[in-house]
Amino acid sequence: MDLGLKGRTVIVTGASGGIGREIARGYAAEGAEVVLTYHSASEEAEKLAGDIGGTALPYAMSEPDSAAALVAEVLARTGRIDVLVNNAVRWGRMAGQDASFEDVADDEWLTMLRENTEGALRLSRLVTPVMRERGFGRLVHISSSIATDGMAGGEYYGAAKGALHGFSRSVAFSLGRDGDILSNVVMPGLTRTARNGAIVEAAGHIYSERAPIGRLLEASEVANAVVYLGSAANTGITGQVIAVTGGA
Repeated sequence: MDLGLKGRTVIVTGASGGIGREIARGYAAEGAEVVLTYHSASEEAEKLAGDIGGTALPYAMSEPDSAAALVAEVLARTGRIDVLVNNAVRWGRMAGQDASFEDVADDEWLTMLRENTEGALRLSRLVTPVMRERGFGRLVHISSSIATDGMAGGEYYGAAKGALHGFSRSVAFSLGRDGDILSNVVMPGLTRTARNGAIVEAAGHIYSERAPIGRLLEASEVANAVVYLGSAANTGITGQVIAVTGGA
C-alpha cells in the first residue's frame, strides 16, 4: 500500500529513543522528510537522523520559544509541515513509588501536567495554520493506557495524557472543516523499547498475561499504527483514540 508520504514533511518529537525512534524510522521508510527532535540526547538523535536521512533539531516542550523556533526552522528547510507526531514526554516521579498522590509537591505535579499537556497543544497550534493553508495535515498524539486503565502513582501523568484525548477529539471537528486534516491519539500500553528493559523485566509478565496475543508489543508495532494514522492513506479515521496494546 502506498501511504502517500513521499516528499511530505513529518515532525516527530522526542524521537531520540523509545517508540519515537521507531516512528521516525517508519516515516522515513515511506519516503517522508523526517524532522526528529531531541531535548538532551543530541548524539543519539544525530545518529538516527544520519541513518534515516532525516534532520535532528533541539526542542524543549516546556519552552514556548523552542516550539516556535522548531516550526520556523522546519518551514525554512522544507517549506511545509504535513504531519506532527506529539511523542515527546516529560517523565516525573510517580507518586506511588514513595508517596501518595496527594503528598507530591505542587511544583512536581504541576510541572508534569503542564509540560505534557501544554507542550503538545502549543506545537499543534503552531503547525495548524500551515496545514489549513495547504488543506492537508495529520496530528497524531501519543498517549498511554494509564489514561484509561489507571495506575497507582500515575495520577498526574494519566491526567496529562487524558487531556490529549479531549483536545484531539474537539480539534478533529475544527480542522475537518478546512480540508483533509485529521487528528488522532495512539494509546500504547507497556511496550518493549531499547530503554525500558528494567520495567519490562519487572512487570512485563502482568501485561503479557492479560493480552489476547499473550505478549508485549515491540516499539515498531506501535510505530506502524502511528505511521498509518499520519499518512494520506488514512482518509477517514479522525477524532479517535486508538489503543495499540495487543488487546490488553
